[in-house]
Amino acid sequence: MIYFDNPATTFPKPQCVSDEISSCIKKYCGNPGRSSHILSIKSAEKIYETRCLLGDMFGAPPENVVFTYNTTYALNIAIKSFFKPREHILISDIEHNSVIRPIASLARQNLCSYSSFCTDGDDEKILDNIKMSITDNTSMLCCTFVSNVGSRRLPIKKIGDFCKERGIFFIVDGAQGAGVFDINVKEMNIDALCIPAHKALYGPQGLGMIIFGAEKLGRSIFEGGTGVNSFETEMPDFLPERYEAGTLSTPLISGLCEALKWLKTININSIRAHEEQLYITACDLLSTNEKIILYKMNEYAGNTLMFNIQGMSSATVSSLLDKRGICTRSGFHCAPSAHKKLNTGNGGAVRIGFSVFNTQKEIFSFTEALNEIIKDKKKPI
Repeated sequence: MIYFDNPATTFPKPQCVSDEISSCIKKYCGNPGRSSHILSIKSAEKIYETRCLLGDMFGAPPENVVFTYNTTYALNIAIKSFFKPREHILISDIEHNSVIRPIASLARQNLCSYSSFCTDGDDEKILDNIKMSITDNTSMLCCTFVSNVGSRRLPIKKIGDFCKERGIFFIVDGAQGAGVFDINVKEMNIDALCIPAHKALYGPQGLGMIIFGAEKLGRSIFEGGTGVNSFETEMPDFLPERYEAGTLSTPLISGLCEALKWLKTININSIRAHEEQLYITACDLLSTNEKIILYKMNEYAGNTLMFNIQGMSSATVSSLLDKRGICTRSGFHCAPSAHKKLNTGNGGAVRIGFSVFNTQKEIFSFTEALNEIIKDKKKPI
């Protein structure tokens, strides 16, 4: 099997991840922070160790690391905790539905307004577009670091600096950027970085995080037990407990802990260079076939590429690849505005994305499979 659906979730995971999850469940999976017995303490220690690793990786103190179910929950918490009623939110024109839908929901309730800025051009042009798009009451800017459909990177540091100057709360969807690029929330002036465990951090599914650039407290979105201040009816007014209601997933967090240690041994810059070389090879090979349409948002290499075959739906192509043992994803990838920008058509496009475990040989096998599909299409019925 060739697995190219890494933008959705990386697969396979490092062996240490599954080993640690199994070990946690078998040996020390008590309820963290709720009891004084040894299993509870060991669970709490593992969770704190993971907070420290994440804080070190993203430039924040461990208490500013909040665990959630996934990036979507993280974004919902960050957006709905910190938006200012009746004020304006700015997003980009290539956002995922994890950003668009919660903000659109607030707008439908007349709780805020929102608009998008154009991501065409170089970094300075994008910054100019942002400046032209803000209003007198823009209080939040929420955008992706890297697009999930075309590897388009936004100038997050420059946007963060601008937001800090204007007093605008800055939320970054780091789903495709975390583990691929160096991100420091303090240096980049990011107020809330929302990321998943299961993509380029090579951790398990069902776990996400908010990395706060500073201890800022907004509304509590979920309420419940935290193990502290039990006689109070409001959530604690400090991080991370304010946003962590209920029992955390110790097995998943323990798996992520080992994934982060594993990443340190490899270096994410080396991983990125490997993935970009695969991207370049794929682009070069696919560009030689006139029946293949490539969709690119930029000229630089990334780790995610989209294409279509003329006269075939993306769903059909993805299905035919699956029959040949190649995993891809078709459709709109929960990013309709980005697809509209790329003009991929009514059926979206086929997406491939790479991880550290993919090889050049797999790119050649994938290209051969596509050529076979195109030849078979030409055959008379």
